[in-house]
Amino acid sequence: MKKIILGIVLALVMSFSTGFVFASSPQEEPLEAIVTRVIEEKQVEVMQKKQLYQKLELTVMSGPQENKKIIIENGTMPLANEQKYHLDDKVMVSTMKGMDGKVSYYISDYMRRDALIVLFAIFILVTLFIAKWRGLMSLLGMAISFLIIFSFILPQISSGANPVEIAILGSLIIIPVSFFLSHGFNKKTLVAIVGTLIALIITGLLSSFFVEAAKLTGFASEEAGFLQVAKQGAINMKGLLLAGIIIGVLGVLDDITISQSSIVFQLKETNNRLSMNELYKRAMDVGQDHISSMVNTLILVYTGAALPLLLLFINNPHPFSQIVNYEIIADEIVRTLVGSVGLVLSVPITTFVATLIASKKK
Repeated sequence: MKKIILGIVLALVMSFSTGFVFASSPQEEPLEAIVTRVIEEKQVEVMQKKQLYQKLELTVMSGPQENKKIIIENGTMPLANEQKYHLDDKVMVSTMKGMDGKVSYYISDYMRRDALIVLFAIFILVTLFIAKWRGLMSLLGMAISFLIIFSFILPQISSGANPVEIAILGSLIIIPVSFFLSHGFNKKTLVAIVGTLIALIITGLLSSFFVEAAKLTGFASEEAGFLQVAKQGAINMKGLLLAGIIIGVLGVLDDITISQSSIVFQLKETNNRLSMNELYKRAMDVGQDHISSMVNTLILVYTGAALPLLLLFINNPHPFSQIVNYEIIADEIVRTLVGSVGLVLSVPITTFVATLIASKKK
């Protein structure tokens, strides 16, 4: 059973990561190793600050140096994030060649792959157990979405194509494929697709206007700066910011539009004598509840994602009216509010389209 689960996980991971290659320097390719012995452990003083020092024996787990024993001293240099390693900890080890040609080793990070695979397997099992056949179809839709993102959207943006155009084109492929796989080929799904596309267009126009109005550059994060240097200015960072907003909203629109479409058709099926106005009003009564809970959910989700950033400003001596002028804060505000407006508008748009279709005589 364990082999089957791992096989499914690896197959899905490989399916949506096609065409995406993690770049690493051939001279500094990290090694996978496991801590086999803690030789020495003590507190030392480095630049007038006490920190943990460990002398560790590690065994390389794979590659041409498999089973090789290496000794690493951790804690000899100032550490911003002190780590204590234990027996059987799996870590990534990088190499560094000195001026004298001597190779030294240092721990660059933990190996997290095993924990991620287990979590992914739990997600798959829970989805299949609860949603059964529809769950399987939704997983397939998810795999195809990631395949499109990693094999088309990201490579095209990386090569210098317009991020907004590529994000919209990718969305036009992702939306029908994922919707039909998850919800079947029927009127309810078609209405949800129409509502999603309209809401996505509105979101794109709003985000484009307010990114310009707020004078956002797309360079607020460190990652953006690193990417610009790595690609030597080939990527339009403002366009990348817009593309991120569009793709982020797309993930939530599925839930909202399919829910509203389903409500309309269920109401009409329950009471076929409902007029168009009554049908729209009753569906919007439910939609308004959906909106009220969704707005609060979105704010909490975005706040949770930006929590470290918000903590940096909680003790800031400047007033809030000045803090919001920082681009790193303005980015998140525009992303949150534009996305929320698009999601809220998707409710009446989808309800109206669904009401039109459902009210037509067969």
